[in-house]
Amino acid sequence: MKLVTFIHLGKKYVGAITDRYIYPLPFYSMNELIISGSNIEKLVAMAGNPIALQEADILAPIPEPRQDIICLGINFLEHAVESARYKKESFGGDRPYAVYFSKRVNECLPDKGVLPDYRSIVDSLDYECELAVIIGKDAKNVPKDKAFDYVFGYTIMNDISARNLQTRHKQWYFGKSLDGFTPMGPCIVTEDEFHRPPVLSIKSFVNGELRQNSTTELFIFDIPHVISELSQGITLKAGTIIAMGTPSGVGMGFQPPKFLKKGDVVECVIENIGTLTTYID
Repeated sequence: MKLVTFIHLGKKYVGAITDRYIYPLPFYSMNELIISGSNIEKLVAMAGNPIALQEADILAPIPEPRQDIICLGINFLEHAVESARYKKESFGGDRPYAVYFSKRVNECLPDKGVLPDYRSIVDSLDYECELAVIIGKDAKNVPKDKAFDYVFGYTIMNDISARNLQTRHKQWYFGKSLDGFTPMGPCIVTEDEFHRPPVLSIKSFVNGELRQNSTTELFIFDIPHVISELSQGITLKAGTIIAMGTPSGVGMGFQPPKFLKKGDVVECVIENIGTLTTYID
């Protein structure tokens, strides 16, 4: 099932989407739907008249996350190599523990959204295509073999990053948390639509040029590991978003770097979810 948040005739809705129609569901927000634990197929069967897709303004599936997004850093080996090269550090290939950080999001940018202009403080704007995992029910002390039972679904996230701010402040929070730095969408696809674990191609394009081209099979730390490890010490509340890290091919990984500039178009593509497009102002 593909789920979206959208506006129709000035009112915000949550709905299930097909190729041509959206079936409104009786919730004010995607977070409310997730927390409810409702049977979505039954809700769709009881839905009223569908809304034509062209009559809806599609928002990010979770426009306002309940909490900061949990992100994995350096969760693909080749991205670890390019990151170390950019920072002029050595990389020995050893990655025994996952790297976690958080990303502040006041409001997620929707598919086909326009990234605000931050040229006064950002001189190295970068993109990172990532699979985002949406937690479906409160998770605490989850064993690895039960982890997927706590997944509501998946979406695409572009972890926009200001590399100069990351470097200047010696950590990632500010450089990844500017307003608009979290494009998300175009939809959430529910977990039951995927194999366990989901093995999906993940790609990004800038102005049509293929930049990232990998697969979620190459995660260093997979989804069960992440959910199980985090839940040993943190209650992952329903609606929690976990971004699983980006593969190699980001702008800073090229020599010389290929950072984003005004007028660029970034497309993040994940198999069986869709394409998330962002325009750079």
